[in-house]
Amino acid sequence: RWIRVALSETFRDYLRGRLHEKAIELDLEFYETSAYHDRLYRVMGDVAQRPVTMLESLGSLVQSTVTILGLAFLMVAYAWWLPLLLIVGALPALAVATRFSRRRHAWWMRRTQDERWTQYYETVLTHSSIAAEVRLFDLGSHFKTLYQELRARLRDERIDLERRHVLENVMAGLLALFITAGVMIWITLRAFRGAATLGDVALFYQAFSRGQNLMRSILLGVNQVYDSSLFVAELFEFFALQPMTAPPRVPGRIVEPPESVKFEHVSFAYPASDDLSLKDVTVEFKRNKTVAIVGENGAGKSTLLKLLCRFYDPKEGRVLVDGAPLTDMPLEDARRLLTVLFQFPVQYHASAAQNIAYGDVDGEIDHSRIREAARLAGIDTKIESLPDGYETLLGKWFVEGQELSGGEWQRLAMARAYYRDAPIIVLDEPTSMLDSWAEADWFERFRSLTRDRIGIVVTHRFTIARRADIIHVMQSGRIVESGSHEDLLLLGGLYASSWKQQIEAVPDQT
Repeated sequence: RWIRVALSETFRDYLRGRLHEKAIELDLEFYETSAYHDRLYRVMGDVAQRPVTMLESLGSLVQSTVTILGLAFLMVAYAWWLPLLLIVGALPALAVATRFSRRRHAWWMRRTQDERWTQYYETVLTHSSIAAEVRLFDLGSHFKTLYQELRARLRDERIDLERRHVLENVMAGLLALFITAGVMIWITLRAFRGAATLGDVALFYQAFSRGQNLMRSILLGVNQVYDSSLFVAELFEFFALQPMTAPPRVPGRIVEPPESVKFEHVSFAYPASDDLSLKDVTVEFKRNKTVAIVGENGAGKSTLLKLLCRFYDPKEGRVLVDGAPLTDMPLEDARRLLTVLFQFPVQYHASAAQNIAYGDVDGEIDHSRIREAARLAGIDTKIESLPDGYETLLGKWFVEGQELSGGEWQRLAMARAYYRDAPIIVLDEPTSMLDSWAEADWFERFRSLTRDRIGIVVTHRFTIARRADIIHVMQSGRIVESGSHEDLLLLGGLYASSWKQQIEAVPDQT
């Protein structure tokens, strides 16, 4: 048993590793489709155990086949057609089992979305990040009811499948029973005629019953292999998925640090959409210049950032790094040029030191660099006040974990950016968790980070944008205005109007 468990666990871990590798390899485009999430849910669930089940079934098949061959030679001595009766008696059970396998697999495929909904409802009911709002709006009973109603429907459908399978199995079993009865009548009549002894009858009954059980086991084992193959096909289809961002035919030369990044007549539409999120955008970002991109929600700011990160490639136009197409660079090298502070930084449940060191996982952890990055980001004092300093576990999911505020997590993300030491720094709505008093200090730290680098800030807060060297204003996927804060105010266009509205709404931020 321990060998079987060891092999099962080893194979399971290997398969999980392959699944993780493929999930990491695929583009963000996959994560924006429901079909991908359905497939991912299936392969990360029961499917991962199916290859092990298939191997175990094959092993049992070999063992049962060897045993029944010996019994077949014994029965042929009585009549050549007896082994054929064993097969005929087991075929209905095989037909019932394969039919059930097809029905169950079809149901499983059809109900994946519903299963994912139950998973979502459970997340809403149990996840810490949602707990406060669920309690504030008294949503617990609502989502609990949704979960219970959907689970009841899925449970009833599954029970109905099993009920039909049991009834069909009973019918198949009756046929096997009739065959056994007929054969026993035949051998008993032979005994009455003197062609067999009572000992022969007893031995024959044991052999035939054993043969029936083995044949049934063999054919059901065949069905288990067939059943598992239906599910394992999902694995192969998942492994066959390929990233949309194609690797370069001939990798281009990478210049570090680059002098400029240029979007040249770039247009882009998200998958399954005909609406262009970017329309003929031409803009250049240069070293030693801090650039702000502003605009209302849906203007295309974040889309510009995603193309720079090569989460997607343009439908038209090019992104150039020192004149070389970004698509000509190996994907890993292109992304190594960047560090991005997203609007909601990831809160890694790891030590404070490890959180910062995640900015550069290629080399060994350099604790002196970690402390310097924390100091530059203004998070060093907070970290040193934690129970175990830089070795303190962050997050509340595990024992002795310590929680940070939203602004502190953001400063920790900035320390991660310092540690990465990339030549292009991009911030996506960077101060959403900071108050206005911390904003000025935060931006000055960003300026020091982007010294001798390309610095890009995506923001809707004009108190941040005004501090940039150049401001690009986006509207409906286009850049409609560009210039310094003073130039754009003098222009009296969209930026000036938006500036006035925002400052009048929040006068204390001027």
